[in-house]
Amino acid sequence: MSLSVQFESKHHVLLVRLSGELDHHTSEDLKHQWQSEMKKADIQHVIVNMESLSFMDSSGLGVMLGRYKEVQELGGEMVVCSLSQSVRRLFELSGLFKIVRLEENEDAALKKLGVAS
Repeated sequence: MSLSVQFESKHHVLLVRLSGELDHHTSEDLKHQWQSEMKKADIQHVIVNMESLSFMDSSGLGVMLGRYKEVQELGGEMVVCSLSQSVRRLFELSGLFKIVRLEENEDAALKKLGVAS
């Protein structure tokens, strides 16, 4: 299975919806697409919806960490939501929840960032 990505901008928030598998085969392409989307709009915050993400490995964590650093440089915040148990466990083991906020779903994440859904 491959990775499918949907980007949407709402105010100063980039919504990144991931579906499929985020691994070493798909991570580099996602990184470039994501960086391109960040440059298109006046983005400050990012919400990553992983509701349909079935698998993620350390390459995916690397993409998340790199984009987190870019968002931090903009003075923004990165929020992840709708994680499966396996992806949630990967985030816990890596310590990413110490720097990235977890919300239950996209609507809750948008509200936390002050954007009405």
